[in-house]
Amino acid sequence: MAKEGAEKAEETEQMIEKEAGKEPAEGGGGGSHRLGDAQEMRAVLLAGFGGLNKLRVSRKAMPEPQDGELKIRVKACGLNFIDLMVRQGNIDNPPKTPLVPGFECSGIVEALGDSVKGYEIGDRVMAFVNYNAWAEVVCTPVEFVYKIPDDMSFSEAAAFPMNFVTAYMMLFEVANLREGMSVLVHSAGGGVGQAVAQLCSTIPNVTVFGTASTFKHEAIKDSMTHLFDRNADYVQEVKRISAEGVDIVLDCLCGDNTGKGLSLLKPLGTYILYGSSNMVTGETKSFFSFAKSWWQVEKVNPIKLYEENKVIAGFSLLNLLFKQGRAGLIRGVVDKLIGLYNQKKIKPVVDSLWALEEMANDSTETSEAGEEEEDHEGDSENKERMPFIQ
Repeated sequence: MAKEGAEKAEETEQMIEKEAGKEPAEGGGGGSHRLGDAQEMRAVLLAGFGGLNKLRVSRKAMPEPQDGELKIRVKACGLNFIDLMVRQGNIDNPPKTPLVPGFECSGIVEALGDSVKGYEIGDRVMAFVNYNAWAEVVCTPVEFVYKIPDDMSFSEAAAFPMNFVTAYMMLFEVANLREGMSVLVHSAGGGVGQAVAQLCSTIPNVTVFGTASTFKHEAIKDSMTHLFDRNADYVQEVKRISAEGVDIVLDCLCGDNTGKGLSLLKPLGTYILYGSSNMVTGETKSFFSFAKSWWQVEKVNPIKLYEENKVIAGFSLLNLLFKQGRAGLIRGVVDKLIGLYNQKKIKPVVDSLWALEEMANDSTETSEAGEEEEDHEGDSENKERMPFIQ
C-alpha cells in the first residue's frame, strides 16, 4: 500500500541515495516479500482506463524468466507520453485491464532463462518491455536487453532507450539526415525533442527549428538553432528564416500540424508523424479531442506528393520492436548510441526522480488535469523525461 507524507519523501531520498551509489538509511522500502511459498513484488497497477485514480501500488506474483528471457531487478523505469495515452485507453487496440504500464527500465540482471547467452547475473542493463516495466522485477526477452556503460546511472539508462532510439531512427534511418540539412521538431522540450537536438549536433551545419511552450524556452534555448512558441505562427517564422522551408519535420502532435508540416517541406523533404498528443487535452480520454484532431488532419493527395517530391512517413518504435520483429535493427542502433554516449556527444536528460508509491499516489495530489487542459504539449514534454526510482 502507498505510504503517506514524510514516509514517501524519505523513501524517495533513499532511492536517490541508492542511485548515487550510497547505502540508504536503515528501514528503506522496496524488495520482495514471501506469502507462503509465493514470492511477491510491488508494481504500479492500472485498474481501468481513465484518470490518475486508476493507478495504485499493488502486490503481484514475481515473474520468473522463461526460455530466452532475463529477470531484471528494476532500479528505474521511464515515464513517457505513451504511458499517459495507455492510461487513458487512447491507443489502438488497448490491452485489457488490469495491467502494469511501462515500456522501458534499467536495473540489474537477477536470473537467466534457458538459452540466454552474453549476459551474467549482476550485469547492469537497460531494457524494452512490452508493458510491465513499472514494477520491482521484470522479465523480458534477451533481444530487448542492452548492457549500459559503467558511468551511466540507472536513471539516465531508464531515460535513454525510448527517446534516443526514436530520435535516431527518424533522423538517420527514415529521413537520412546529412550535413547542411534543416529539421523542425515539435515538443522540443520533451525527451525525444532533446534527443533530436543532441543527435543533430553530431552532424555538421544542421539547423534545428523547435516549437515548445514559452516557459520551457530558457531551459532548452541552447539546444536549438531557432525556437518558437508552440502557439505562434511557426510556419511563417520558419519561412522568414528559410524561405524554402526545411528538410525534415518531426511531428508528435498531429491534427492541423500535419498540413503545416507538409507545407514547410523542401523538395525531397520528409515529414514523419510519431505521435498524436493533440488528442490528449485532459486527464481522461476525450472523444471530442480525438474527433477534432482527426478532422484537422489534412487529407494527403499522393499525386501532390509526387508532383512536389515530398515524402510522408510514420514511425512507432514499440510496433517496430514488438509487432514487426526488428529487434536486431534496434540493437545496432543502441550500439551506435552507446558509442556516442561514451564519446560524450549525447546524454539523457532526466527531469525528476519519483519513488514508486509517489508515482501512483502523490501524482493524484498535483493538478495534472489542469496542466493538461492549459498546456498538454508542455505536460507531454515533462512526462517524457521522468524515470522514477524504486
